[in-house]
Amino acid sequence: MPAPRRFPLVTLLALAASVVGPDFAGAQEEAPPVVVRAARLLDVVAGGVVEDPVVVVRGGRIEAVNPARIPETDRHIDLGDVTLVPGFIDLHTHLAFQISGESFTRRVTDTPADFAYDAARHARITLMAGFTTVRDFGGDITVALGEAVTAGDVPGPRVFPSRNPLGITGGHCDVTGFAPGIVEQGVEDGVADGPWEVVQAVRYQIKHGATWIKTCATAGVLSFEASVGAQQYTFEELEAMVEEAARHGVKVAAHAHGTEGIKAAVRAGVATIEHGSMLDDEAVAMMRERGTYLVPTTYLADAIPLDQLPAPIRAKAEEVLPVARESVRRAIAGGVPIAFGTDAAVYPHGDNAKEFGVLVGLGMSELDALRSATTVAAEVLDRADELGQIAAGFRADIVALPGNPLEDITVTERPVFVMKDGHVFRHDAAETAARTSAP
Repeated sequence: MPAPRRFPLVTLLALAASVVGPDFAGAQEEAPPVVVRAARLLDVVAGGVVEDPVVVVRGGRIEAVNPARIPETDRHIDLGDVTLVPGFIDLHTHLAFQISGESFTRRVTDTPADFAYDAARHARITLMAGFTTVRDFGGDITVALGEAVTAGDVPGPRVFPSRNPLGITGGHCDVTGFAPGIVEQGVEDGVADGPWEVVQAVRYQIKHGATWIKTCATAGVLSFEASVGAQQYTFEELEAMVEEAARHGVKVAAHAHGTEGIKAAVRAGVATIEHGSMLDDEAVAMMRERGTYLVPTTYLADAIPLDQLPAPIRAKAEEVLPVARESVRRAIAGGVPIAFGTDAAVYPHGDNAKEFGVLVGLGMSELDALRSATTVAAEVLDRADELGQIAAGFRADIVALPGNPLEDITVTERPVFVMKDGHVFRHDAAETAARTSAP
């Protein structure tokens, strides 16, 4: 009997798209311009609301906002009483995963094809929630997903992938909890000890598509090592990682809960601290002075399904999550640059925008919370010249909200219209339906 055919992950993701959404690839470069109207537009740079905006979109980018002359076109979208905001950016997602009672054994029960279908479904859900860009941490599937989205095979946010995270043997970024010999990992998988192995692991991830390196500087919650915050990588290992990544034009994101591990990662030059659950005043000052961004992933403390966690993991979650809230409050008050991230997968994909309300509750203004997912997140990705604003020359990533988010941040949770690269993916209300008529 012939061996079963094996499909590349990009092919699997394209097949998955057929069950989660329609094909949307098209020759938009040759299409006529689209004119988008609404009651309001949030200028996230100036910090004010523009009344009755007119946005002209052509070839996937914004051609003009409130131009003196509106181009002739039969493509008009009048959205009515909504506020236009830039497409949101989530800097910490896991699109191939979703926590459940079975998630801790899926490594040995499921195949890459299963995770690929999950990634395609979650990508579409995330896009429909108004998130047009993500930085995703999810192995080869993340890389393939990003390629499939770019090719127009899968509806989803554009993806900045990290491929496999780097961690010490037996640490948070290693797979533990199984018998010896089950799901053992090595340098190519990201499990690396000592500066030279770390360098090898960085090179391998970049070779296979990583545009970011993620590392576990400390222990964590959703793994079976005993501690939740102990430092795992040494300063020398972290420094070697950052220096090697920088030689390739790549930055490092460090998962870090514990104080000493946070400080070591900041001193080593990482670009972002993920979670940052145990910041003290010195760590806050270091991050502020060095411009190290905090990606706090804060809403998950409200939403993580504790009853589905194995007992030792639940105990760690109950220990660290209350502390983390106060740590983020301290960072906001201390002037640490905050960039938006959610850890989506720890709670359902599509609920990403609930992070905004938590950030506001911890001391951020509504405007700064919105900037964390637009202009600030674009800075982190080195895409501040094309993402995070509704302005001429920027990508045509436009979301419409049923209210003013500067007055009620929770409207971010209820988008009624989503455009990415000039393609309309969501358009809810009949009264805001696109009309093809003269302006």
